[in-house]
Amino acid sequence: MTPGRRTQWSAPATIQEPPAQWHRVLTLLADISLFIGTRAIWTQAASHRLVVAAAISVCYASILVCGVLALVVRRARSLARLDLCVLVTAVTLTLCAWAMNHAGSDEAILTTQAARELVAGHPVYGQPWPWLFGHGVALTPTVTGGYDFTYGYPPLAPLLTAPLLWLGHGGMPATALSTAALVAGAVALWRMLPTPWRSAATMAYLGFGFLPSYGRLGYPAIVALALLVPVVVRWPRIGRGGRLGAGGLARAACLGAACAAQQLPWFVAPFLLAGIYAVRRGELGQRAAALVVARIARAAGVVWLLINTYFIVSEPGTWIRGIALPLTQGAVIHGQGVVGISLYFTDGSDRLDWYAHASMLLAAGLLALFVLFVRRLGPAATVLPWCAFFLATRSQDGYYLMMTPLWLAAAVTAPASEFATAWQPRLRLLSRRPARIAAAALLLTPALVSAVWAATGSPPLGMRVTSARWATPTALTRMDVEVRNTGAAALTPHFTLTTGQGMNQYWTVVRGPAALPAHTTARYELRPPAGRFALPRPGVRIRLRAFTAVPQTLSSADVRLPRSG
Repeated sequence: MTPGRRTQWSAPATIQEPPAQWHRVLTLLADISLFIGTRAIWTQAASHRLVVAAAISVCYASILVCGVLALVVRRARSLARLDLCVLVTAVTLTLCAWAMNHAGSDEAILTTQAARELVAGHPVYGQPWPWLFGHGVALTPTVTGGYDFTYGYPPLAPLLTAPLLWLGHGGMPATALSTAALVAGAVALWRMLPTPWRSAATMAYLGFGFLPSYGRLGYPAIVALALLVPVVVRWPRIGRGGRLGAGGLARAACLGAACAAQQLPWFVAPFLLAGIYAVRRGELGQRAAALVVARIARAAGVVWLLINTYFIVSEPGTWIRGIALPLTQGAVIHGQGVVGISLYFTDGSDRLDWYAHASMLLAAGLLALFVLFVRRLGPAATVLPWCAFFLATRSQDGYYLMMTPLWLAAAVTAPASEFATAWQPRLRLLSRRPARIAAAALLLTPALVSAVWAATGSPPLGMRVTSARWATPTALTRMDVEVRNTGAAALTPHFTLTTGQGMNQYWTVVRGPAALPAHTTARYELRPPAGRFALPRPGVRIRLRAFTAVPQTLSSADVRLPRSG
């Protein structure tokens, strides 16, 4: 045997899998989304907060470097590390923006005041705090002619804000809480998603600028959103095998805490519980599935009660009215939904209550559809509840967009395959596609009819400006209006003049009847809330509006005021 060169055997080198192209694109999109709104914060900081401006400049460098690396790194592990760098950059930009703008909105100021009253041992609910408003702080006008000056959310946000009162005056403690909750929710969602999808969490939570702005405004809904993240991620697997375990109980506790932070989780909770029941019943049967859902509801209810216990005991009446306030306060219609028909495209409606009825009917109809067709609609459980707000009297887009990270969490971790064996009611009538379409139409028709009924209502008051008095050529101090009640009931009108979307403060009735009898005409002398009303630039639409509370109506009329002199 001829001796030859000894063959050397070695273990094959570990082959590093290259990242998928869609992962690169997702990381790049998350990186690009951080540009939005960043220049405005840098411009603001560059004049007097140089440390913040320098931090933002470093973030700009990070965005550029991450953009290059997202396209050139060769290993999936390297791209995953780059996702973390994008997240850290996004968090830094969010904190820089908060450092520059932390005064907050009316919600932040109310939350902070509620925390102060709580620390002082005073009642929190049902207490008007009018001195907090004005000077740029938005008011919530009601159809009764007044404004809502009270705290109208569950108590978790004030409880968590109380330890932060040392931070400063105004709404700063509440904005610190909501911004911290925003960052915590973003990190939690980033960590809980599969590695290639993590940059989507950065983009949905901290990119684009809209959710960080709500955090800086101090919205309690941001706290609720952070608590819902662990609930929604892989939610169809809760109770798998009939056991909750420590993780399932923790998620149920987060659901209860979210419901104790703000009212929006109240609308998504029934969809999640119905979906869990359907999935577990398909796996375990009716009795075991009911027990799983009962244990989830019990754990969530216990946490919710613990957070609310102090207020239930100390101020039960005002507490229940306070947490129900958004549903009962009678705030004037506002938003981007169907109410815009009565606000901007017609002269009002004498059936505004039916917008609220339409919203509740749509929520009930969507829940019924979800139960009937959970195998198809299960992945949309975190989107369906917000559709009802499009018909509500308060249909502003914040109700939709503040929960959009939950849409992402469900899309990634609760796909249609999770519902393939879920239980659905076996109704023979729904065995064919036309029957299913007819059932869906039947369930949604009451909401649609109610919305159409509200939108096609007639304004009960006819209004005409007869004269005006002027302080300057562009500012009036008095306005005389002729008002005719064409309805069949006496109405108590409250007047305002608007020049765009939303409502301005009510004008004072100097002369005129408080209640206008049916089919009668009266003259009203109105005074602007600040003593004078400055005319907008030529071409801006000016509308005289009159709200009434019983029944809820809106009457509007275009006003053309000649400039004095």
